[in-house]
Amino acid sequence: MDGGHGQRQPLSPAISASAVVPHQRQMQLHQHPARPAIADLFTLYLGVNSKQRAEDPAKETSNKLQKRVSALNRDLPPRDEQFISDFEQLRTRFPDQEQLQAVTESVLISFVLQCSSHAPQSEFLLFATQCLCARGHLRWDSLIPSLLSAVSSAEAPTGQGGSVTVGGPVSSSSAIVAPSAPSFHASNPTSPLSAMNAIGSPTQSGIDQPVGANVSPMKAAEFATLGQLGTTARGDQSCRGAEASYLYHLSCRIILAGLQSNLKPATHAVTFQHMINWLVNWDQRPRGVDEADPAQTRIERPVHEWMHLCLDVIWILVDEEKCRVPFYELVRSNLQFLENIPDDDALICIIMEIHRRRDMVCMHMQMLDQHLHCPTFGTHRFLSQSYPSIAGESVANLRYSPITYPSVLGEPLHGELPDRTIELLKLTNSETQCWQDWLLFADIFFFLMKSGCIDFLDFVDKLASRVTNGDQQILRSNHVTWLLAQIIRIEIVMNTLSSDPRKVETTRKIISFHKEDKSLDPNNISPQSILLDFISSSQTLRIWSFNTSIREHLNNDQLQKGKQIDEWWKQTTKASGERMIDFMNLDERSMGMFWVLSFTMAQPACDAVMNWFTSAGGAEFIQGPNMQPNERMTLMRETYPLSMALLSGLSINLCLKLAFQLEETIFLGQAVPSIAMVETYVRLLLITPHSLFRPHFTTLTQRSPSILSKSGVSLLLLEILNYRLLPLYRYHGKSKALMYDVTKIISMIKGKRGEHRLFRLAENLCMNLILSLRDFFLVKKELKGPTEFTETLNRITIISLAITIKTRGIAEVEHMIYLQPLLEQIMATSQHTWSEKTLRYFPPLIRDFLMGRMDKRGQTIQSWQQAETTVINQCNQLLSPSAEPNYVMTYLNHSFAQHRHYLCAGAWMLMNGHPEINSTNLARVLREFSPEEVTANIYTMVDVLLHHIQLELQRGHLAQDLLAKAITNLAFFIWTHELLPLDILLLALIDRDDDPYALRLVISLLLERPELQHRIKAFCGSRSPEHWLKDQPPKRAELQKALGNHLSWKDRYPPFFDDIAARLLPVIPLIIYRLIENDATDIADRVLAFYSTFLAFHPLRFTFVRDILAYFYGHLPSKLIVRILNVLGVSTKTPFSDSFAQYLGSSNSSICPPPEYFANLLLGLVNNVIPPLSSKSKSNPADASGNTARTSFSKPHASAQAGGNSNADGQRAFYQNQDPGSYTQLVLETAAIEILSLSVPASQIVSSLVQLIAHVQATLIQSNSGQGMSGGLGQNSGLPTSSSGGGAESAAANRANTSASGISANFVSRSGYSCQQLSVLMIQACGFLLAQLPPEFHMQLYSEAARIIKDCRWLADSSRPVKELDSAVGYALLDPTWASQDNTSTAIGNIVALLHSFFSNLPQEWLESSHTVIKHLRPVNSVAMLRIVFRILGPLLPRLAFARPLFMKTLALLFNVLGDVFGKNSQSSPHVEASEISDIIDFLHHAVMYEGQGGPVQSTSKPKVEILTLCGKVVDMLRPDVQHLLSHLKTDPNSSIYAATHPKLVQHPS
Repeated sequence: MDGGHGQRQPLSPAISASAVVPHQRQMQLHQHPARPAIADLFTLYLGVNSKQRAEDPAKETSNKLQKRVSALNRDLPPRDEQFISDFEQLRTRFPDQEQLQAVTESVLISFVLQCSSHAPQSEFLLFATQCLCARGHLRWDSLIPSLLSAVSSAEAPTGQGGSVTVGGPVSSSSAIVAPSAPSFHASNPTSPLSAMNAIGSPTQSGIDQPVGANVSPMKAAEFATLGQLGTTARGDQSCRGAEASYLYHLSCRIILAGLQSNLKPATHAVTFQHMINWLVNWDQRPRGVDEADPAQTRIERPVHEWMHLCLDVIWILVDEEKCRVPFYELVRSNLQFLENIPDDDALICIIMEIHRRRDMVCMHMQMLDQHLHCPTFGTHRFLSQSYPSIAGESVANLRYSPITYPSVLGEPLHGELPDRTIELLKLTNSETQCWQDWLLFADIFFFLMKSGCIDFLDFVDKLASRVTNGDQQILRSNHVTWLLAQIIRIEIVMNTLSSDPRKVETTRKIISFHKEDKSLDPNNISPQSILLDFISSSQTLRIWSFNTSIREHLNNDQLQKGKQIDEWWKQTTKASGERMIDFMNLDERSMGMFWVLSFTMAQPACDAVMNWFTSAGGAEFIQGPNMQPNERMTLMRETYPLSMALLSGLSINLCLKLAFQLEETIFLGQAVPSIAMVETYVRLLLITPHSLFRPHFTTLTQRSPSILSKSGVSLLLLEILNYRLLPLYRYHGKSKALMYDVTKIISMIKGKRGEHRLFRLAENLCMNLILSLRDFFLVKKELKGPTEFTETLNRITIISLAITIKTRGIAEVEHMIYLQPLLEQIMATSQHTWSEKTLRYFPPLIRDFLMGRMDKRGQTIQSWQQAETTVINQCNQLLSPSAEPNYVMTYLNHSFAQHRHYLCAGAWMLMNGHPEINSTNLARVLREFSPEEVTANIYTMVDVLLHHIQLELQRGHLAQDLLAKAITNLAFFIWTHELLPLDILLLALIDRDDDPYALRLVISLLLERPELQHRIKAFCGSRSPEHWLKDQPPKRAELQKALGNHLSWKDRYPPFFDDIAARLLPVIPLIIYRLIENDATDIADRVLAFYSTFLAFHPLRFTFVRDILAYFYGHLPSKLIVRILNVLGVSTKTPFSDSFAQYLGSSNSSICPPPEYFANLLLGLVNNVIPPLSSKSKSNPADASGNTARTSFSKPHASAQAGGNSNADGQRAFYQNQDPGSYTQLVLETAAIEILSLSVPASQIVSSLVQLIAHVQATLIQSNSGQGMSGGLGQNSGLPTSSSGGGAESAAANRANTSASGISANFVSRSGYSCQQLSVLMIQACGFLLAQLPPEFHMQLYSEAARIIKDCRWLADSSRPVKELDSAVGYALLDPTWASQDNTSTAIGNIVALLHSFFSNLPQEWLESSHTVIKHLRPVNSVAMLRIVFRILGPLLPRLAFARPLFMKTLALLFNVLGDVFGKNSQSSPHVEASEISDIIDFLHHAVMYEGQGGPVQSTSKPKVEILTLCGKVVDMLRPDVQHLLSHLKTDPNSSIYAATHPKLVQHPS
């Protein structure tokens, strides 16, 4: 049921290793003295001449027996009735009855193998077996497994007698002659065909192999194989098939006789498995036989009678009255997948019954949404289970969920690139401005082709076929030629066009796409039109260069047209110098011609760009303040960076060349590059995010292993990453890998003296990276050893994890497992404790871990007090105005490390008593400290100064005076002498927010001191948040002015983008968090108001807004929410709803918006986020019978977008959507922000959304028609036979009508879908949106969903027959995609579909609350409600298979709900037979197997012991008849086939 099934193979019963008898034991039995006597006795009664058994050694027997044998030496054997008395007389001679039983069993089986084809002899063997077992001389539980094992060995090919492979050759073209004696036929309890509904054949992986019971000792070699039964059979394969049929026939009759006794579960298991194997392999051909036409033998083969006996055995085993084997074992068997089904009613009947039961189980596992139409376990709804590692990045080639796929195409790539090309052609022909769409598509198309993800020949073939066989007029422009020209220099493509056997055919198809614009308007020439006009010529020239032999197939006009490009290039270079172009003064035509040049002659174009950056003349020599007089540094002069408009049209091949050349100059060149060159390099990466992206650390070190040791290279690289490329790395999911690379730098230099600039830049980049990660991450690639983070980064990591877990949940089971050791690893090297106010907002998983940590601040103060005298003495010598400069080195070389950590604290204390201290010496010492020591000084100084304020308050000083003095002293450190980094000081202060004065100091520094305000103003005035749009020559800031004395003192490498103010970008949001935690929302409002312009430079400000609204949901005043939203500004073009502003921060903000508002919100998601419905069967249209109800929908391409979002908005370039990364994500996150910003309670919001979804189809039909409900609605049965369903929806019909009236008449038309299509997608959108919101919304969803389900009147109507209610539930739970097509969707179906869409997008952690909806529905008092409960939770099982505690809770909940209806003390009425819920019984078995496998059920799947233990406990509360059907879900080997065959539960003999 869970995976693909391939060609059937012979299957073998899994026999435990302990069941194999040692060879020595086998020899003892073979040489046992009773064996010849027993064999002679059987020979006598079988009428077999003893001379024919010469292989048995003649042994001396008793005189009396010898006389009897001699006396009876006649043609006819004695009467069968005498056999038992003769046997009992014989057995008295042998005292060891256990060994005698084993020998008798061995001899009997050997005769079964030899005599099965002889009717009278087989009748005697059946008689003897029954008699011996009835008298206790043989045990059925030993005999049957031994017999089956022997049959498996016997039917193996010659030379493989010891094999246990079942399914040997059973092919015979002649009918099998039945024995003369009547055969045993049990009544065939097949279900009537009339009771079966639709038959489906979802894929299945295989069948289980139960471990067989212990078999009696025997030697397999003593049994003749079927090939040794006679010389005639040895050469006649058909005879071998006949012999096998006889053997099967007799074996089945023996088993049927044994089934009349009470056999052990292990015997039932091995018997069932062999019966299935025999049937599955019934038509397997003998090995080594050549058959002319296997298809012909399929029809001619007769149905063997032994197959009917096998079916008899199977039906008896699965008979629910005895329940020897659960019917589920048939459901997951291979029997339903027979490729060659004989024309036999009995076999077809059982296969159909299996399919019927299987499909019913599948329905419990199926998501009610438009993505899963086929009931199958094979397709997981949530694909992240397959991610191989939690520490690394997501594998690049893994499929994303269709809704969250981050590509520019908005949906997964499954070979639909020709479809996308055709779609863009249609948009182009409709005169829609879609040049940006083509650019985005070309980028990812180039990337996929270069990565080998696309077959070039296949793509060209399919595209040519679409153009040729489709609309001939679709190809009206040269866009396809331009697209192919982008990839024509890729090695795979070049090899294909130059050496592939189909190169000429492929070239012809490529040329067939040429469509020049003959009506080019000379007065309205754009760069795009120039490019498209010349691109055919460029491509033709390129193809010719690959293979000159195909010249005859090329267009000579195009070859001649290429000369125009050469002429233009010669004229341009002649006018402006060799290979020189004035890129700032290009007109439209020149820009277009340069684009053409990039396709035709990439290297000259690349040279022209590189020459541009040296066009300002020679290089200038700079001498910094910290450089020696004879030191000089070469610096490129500034020029204009190339504009995005120019770069966007260049060929991707040129972009690659240019990026490579720029990297060579920027990172490996001798001169310091210009800012314009670096900006151009960055713009290239942003404009083609897929084709050009490569991890920088890996790429650069491969080119030059020692590159990062070069002066200035590390600084420049970290600046580019920190201030330009952070969103790009996050877009590609490479933030973690980058974090590990930067951490290596930090760990290497954090203890190195004087490396402050590089360290602080790397630390700031790591802060931004950690805060940008919104999924689980490890601080090291392994959970071993202490973290390499600094104290600051450890604290940032805890905050980031708290925000992620609270706002997005923990996505994977593995993440939840590793969270505890991760926290232990982080806190092992951190001394920090968070305040109660901060902890109360932390998610419980982190809060509970941190609550018990001891606050070591007291120890810090105590250590300070012990060292204070020494430290103050050292500071007096070092920091007095008259201190000797030479004492600096003495202090550095001879002071203790613990005393150095208190240097700033000592200086602070001195400043309180001395008006001046020696700032020069202090600056020198702090510079010579390692970065780690400076950080320790800052944290210690903050603790000391806060403690000092408290002491001074106790001495009667005023708090205002003390704070003013403290601010002055801090200004001395930060601004006056620039001794300490401001960002670390602010972080240290806000981490002591439990001190009443820490945050007051922060606010004074941020809002009251002019120094920082001037810095921020200068920073904002000299830069632009959208740096890619700034085309003026950049101005480089002086190093000391940009970074201050402490960071710049020994460095001379000039800065590019770095600034002290920029270091505050990750800090300001954390300050806002801390202020809100301390209920200082008014101050937070002031800080945001002042720094709103500055926060526009935050690379991830959109994420900041979304996360802070979710983190503090329910605790933010409306005024602050508006202020937070203002951080987004206007430049991001955030796609808020048109009416959003009127419900935000106004007088009526407490009023819930009308249904139309939420409908428009969902419509925006349908149009921009949810994958469109598209036809998957274009070549197979619906047949003429009108079977169109299940065909897929197709959305019109030229539809208008909702909310004013045009197609151009939807395809904005990455650099315009860097945060959150794509327009799809932007629309989704914006919708979440809107919901989180509303002042109304979550309960009202969820109620509005759920009510809209419950009646979505009726609402849309009414709004679209402007009339009442359609004619098919409102039937009198009271059952859910329509979208309003009379009684089905009566509890909420009025609400539905009211909501419909609030939706505009053109609502449906704005989507481009029909009412039916749109209703399905809106359910998807609503579930997806709710899954993005915090758990407060989830609880309300569960409550509202349960209320709507229970409000359905027909569910509570106990007077209706059970069958009628079951039918109603099945109808109500139709897939909404199907139901909507007939206008028959129901509230229950829509709500269950909503829950499924919601569940499928939830992270693993948040799934733990999914039981809440079931708890609201309990107590369940009807089978109808029971089915709804199972329908809700069933599809969750694949998600929960890896989360055992949650799986066990879910399984226990399902059993408890079952107990509500079928419990021993259940009060539900009317009484329902257990057989009515056979599908639920089967489903529970499958759930147990699914968890045991940890995924789709395989042939080796075994239930876990813990699950069987749980089931055994909960089953006891059920009615006896239901317990009986679940009796195998226990740990008792005497009643459960699963326990009896479980290796951990079976006690094997030693």
